[in-house]
Amino acid sequence: MTTTTPFGATLAGVTHHLADVNGTQLHYVSAGTTGSPILLVHGWPETWWAFRKLIPLLARTHRVFALDLRGFGDSSNADTEYGEVVAAEDLHHLVEHIGAGPVHLVCQDISGGTGFRFAATHPEDAISFTGIETALAGFGFEALADVNNHGSWHVGFLGTPGIPGMLLPGHERELLADWAFPLMSGTEGSIGDSDIDEFVRTYARPNAWRGTEGLYRGIFSDEGATKALADSHPIAVPVLTVEGAGHRRITETTFRQVTVSEVTAVHLEGVGHLIAQEAPEALAAAILDFTRRIDNEEA
Repeated sequence: MTTTTPFGATLAGVTHHLADVNGTQLHYVSAGTTGSPILLVHGWPETWWAFRKLIPLLARTHRVFALDLRGFGDSSNADTEYGEVVAAEDLHHLVEHIGAGPVHLVCQDISGGTGFRFAATHPEDAISFTGIETALAGFGFEALADVNNHGSWHVGFLGTPGIPGMLLPGHERELLADWAFPLMSGTEGSIGDSDIDEFVRTYARPNAWRGTEGLYRGIFSDEGATKALADSHPIAVPVLTVEGAGHRRITETTFRQVTVSEVTAVHLEGVGHLIAQEAPEALAAAILDFTRRIDNEEA
């Protein structure tokens, strides 16, 4: 693993790495020295820094890895392919690169589709799958773009080719600090000024919206591909779903339809959408209970 100095914010006990895999360069961090590996995959508007509170809690008993998806954070955002298909392959190649064996995969928000594809197409790489506040194209995600039925404008906006990259540069702090985080978070003070500085740092890079556009565009260009994959290659490993107070339990409902294995559903009251940042202790407890049970069964 190529170790690098931090580009921005960091944590005690965390090392930073760069991996040249699948035609891109991914930035990821690692922590912990023992236990089964856990790979954390961020959502939007996030980077690996979304797991800053969760990583130390998991690293007490697990080897923990958290990456910046291609086009996000300090990973490459070159003029190349973006979207769930290539991002899922990135995860596969990153797991091989790390060499820690199959992982407990944890995905939140928009990365759920990437994680589903990874678990469905590379089952040998996954011990389990955890989806946090997420959904899949063809299974209700599109409804979150319906502004006439309690959906949000940003889903369609971010998925419109070229528009975010044209209109958002120079307005990153306004979007994140004044709109996105206040709307999505249900826990006052969970995202501080220094955290916003770190997120804005990476979203203000040149071409910083390519990763976002690619993942959101997939919601509208899927054309049944995710459902077809779920029918032919449903998730075969145990699944944990974690949700806050909103979204009508869409995560649980979605993943019960795309797995042939057991599904454990956890609902955390009093928190919003950004669970890893709002309720890290409760989330860590749910993940650790889930992974401990699976690891014990496989021992």
